[in-house]
Amino acid sequence: MDLDATHDPELTSWVESANTPGCDFPIQNLPFGIFKTRNEKPRGGVAIGDQILDLAALGIRTGPTLNGLATMGRPVWKKLRKALSRGLSHQAPNRRLSKYLVPMKRAQMLLPVAVGDYSDFFTGIHHATNLGKLLRPDNPLLPNYKWLPIGYHGRASSIVVSGTPVARPRGQIKGPDQEQPSFGPSRRLDYEAELGFVVGPGNPLGKPIGIGEALNHVFGVVLLNDWSARDIQVWEYQPLGPFLGKSFATTLSPWVVTLEALAPFRCPAFPRAGGDPRPLPYLYDETDQREGGLAIGLEMHLRTAAMKAPARLSRGNFRDSYWTAAQMVAHHSSNGCNLQPGDLLGSGTISGAAPDSLGSMMELTQGGRNPLSLPGGESRAWLEDGDEVIQKGCCERAGAARIGFGEARGVIRQ
Repeated sequence: MDLDATHDPELTSWVESANTPGCDFPIQNLPFGIFKTRNEKPRGGVAIGDQILDLAALGIRTGPTLNGLATMGRPVWKKLRKALSRGLSHQAPNRRLSKYLVPMKRAQMLLPVAVGDYSDFFTGIHHATNLGKLLRPDNPLLPNYKWLPIGYHGRASSIVVSGTPVARPRGQIKGPDQEQPSFGPSRRLDYEAELGFVVGPGNPLGKPIGIGEALNHVFGVVLLNDWSARDIQVWEYQPLGPFLGKSFATTLSPWVVTLEALAPFRCPAFPRAGGDPRPLPYLYDETDQREGGLAIGLEMHLRTAAMKAPARLSRGNFRDSYWTAAQMVAHHSSNGCNLQPGDLLGSGTISGAAPDSLGSMMELTQGGRNPLSLPGGESRAWLEDGDEVIQKGCCERAGAARIGFGEARGVIRQ
């Protein structure tokens, strides 16, 4: 994924809103999504500034999901990106495209892909260590963590697009001083700041994907908020792992930012400490170690029913993940598991070493013991009804155009 003319930071678009400083969707981004307007069917589009370019402008008719486009593979994605960049740029403008522009404010965004399967990893080593200290003070990081990308199979049916309300889940809860569990609404509702990697072509059953080819099977990246009911989770997760404490909702941003757009923001894999094991051969690739990381910044914001403006709670970065996207794909398929177009791989909660980079309320409040102070005098140990969580993401570095991911937001309903 070398840099080319589509990444030129000086490139501008005749869609003037795309040239606004701080815009999430400049011409260097060009993410894909599914949208609909009143009385029209869902279809594929590309974000450019505050507009959506209908992919029908290039003769591409996706239908209600991007799964077909995800199947086509990297050569097709790159060719399409170059065509979009040329047609939308000032350098070689294709004004015919203007009749295919739809203002974002007039469009309804939908899930970008039909997610057949969803797996959630645990790549954030700071998050894993922090939760381990809360749950297992004597043994916070289990010995398998540094040998393989730990994950579990999630629930695809409850994945929702940004803006969908989240119903407070109910389940079995047992406090440490209770003789038996009770059933009722979760009182320790949390969010988790993650990224979602959307699978592209995938692999046949029984044929693993080698790590050197793994990124060719990643269509792009979305924001992902893996809502978590901590009180339900802590009672049910032994010995088989997460279940109803996670499966009630997972919120995605609607725009798939392609790996081509992210090429300027690749970085070295997370540096392993002295004494950490070298990954086994199927998880080790020199190129992946050198540039398999992604410097994607994530922010989590909270707005209560009484607040006029959201307050930022944390700011982290995916470069703090112990395992790379390629390692996730290689490990997931290493047993012959067949990944399919549109499948979703969650990164796991992304936290950093700094106190303001923690990607969950579980960490920020030390398991609810130290509530957060919010503007206006409110406080939160856990999420309450009416609270809105807003996840944002962007990539920034010197010598490259800033690109964004939009938002993944959801309001807690009773």
